Amino acid sequence: MKDVAQASGVSPATVSFVLNGTAQQTIAPATIERVKRAAEKLGYVPNGVARALREGSSRIVVLHVARLPHGGPQLADFIDGLDQELDGLGYTLLVRYGEREGSVERLVAQISPRAVIDIDWLYYDVSDDAADGGWESGLAAHSAVQIGHLAGAGHRYLALALGRDDRLARLAELRFRYAGQAAAAAGLPALALLQLSGAVDGDSAALAAFRVTHPDITAVAGLDDASALRVLAAAQRLGIAVPGELAVIGFGGSAEGELFSPSLTTVEIDTVAFGRRAARTALGLEPGAERPGPAVVIRRESA
Repeated sequence: MKDVAQASGVSPATVSFVLNGTAQQTIAPATIERVKRAAEKLGYVPNGVARALREGSSRIVVLHVARLPHGGPQLADFIDGLDQELDGLGYTLLVRYGEREGSVERLVAQISPRAVIDIDWLYYDVSDDAADGGWESGLAAHSAVQIGHLAGAGHRYLALALGRDDRLARLAELRFRYAGQAAAAAGLPALALLQLSGAVDGDSAALAAFRVTHPDITAVAGLDDASALRVLAAAQRLGIAVPGELAVIGFGGSAEGELFSPSLTTVEIDTVAFGRRAARTALGLEPGAERPGPAVVIRRESA
C-alpha cells in the first residue's frame, strides 16, 4: 500500500479509501483514477486476512443452496446477479451445495463469512407465505401469473404437472397451493395434479390415464419447464394436439422450450435482479431503486 501511495503521490490512507470504496470520503475522480492505475501497475491486491482481522469477518458471502435443484436457469441467474453485485461491492460469493447436517455451520466457523444467504431454509423451513415476497413479488405471485395466463385464454379446468424428484417436493407443495389459490381467486374449479413418472413411457402412460380420469382438463401448468416439456413430449407420442386439445405452459423461462415443436409457452422471472437485491440486503445495505419486475409470460405456441 505504501508503494501504491508513493507511486500515485497520495497518502496510504487515501489508497485505502480508494481501493476499499469508502463512501464517506470525498476524493477527486482524477486522484481515484491515479491510485487505481498505480495499484494495477504494481499488482497490488488487498490482504484479505488482514482485512478480516480488522473487520471481524472475511469479505465472503455464502449462498446455501442444499436441497434446491442446481441445474435450472432460475437458480443460475439468481447466482449470477448475486455474484455481480457482490463483486462490485468488493465481496466474493461462495456457493454451498452440500446437504450434510452441520456442513454450513462448519464452513462459517472456518472462514467467518460476512453473511450467509440460506435460500434452502427460505423454501423448506419457513411457513410464512410472504417469506420470499409472497403474493407481491415471490413464488405465489409468479404462480398466479402462470394460472392467470391460462384463465385469460379461456381455460377453466386446469392441472399442475410435476415429475418425481424428492428435491422438488417442498417447492411442488408450495406451487400447488399457490396455483390453487390463484385459480380460486379467478373463479376456477380446484386444480388437478398430474404426476409424471420421469421416464418416457411412464410419462405417456400417466398422461393417458390422467385424460381418462380428468376428461374436462384443457390446460396443464408445469411445476417447471422440465415438467412442461415432459407433458409436451407425452402429448406428441399420444397424438394429442397442443394447444388445440391440451394447452401446456412452463415455469422458468428456459431457452430449451423454444426448441420444441410446438414451442413452449413459459413464465420468466427476473431472478438476476432478485440476486442483486439479495446481495445488498445480506450486507445490510439499502436494496436500491432497482426492483425486480413482475414475472412475465413468454408467449409461444403451446398455450
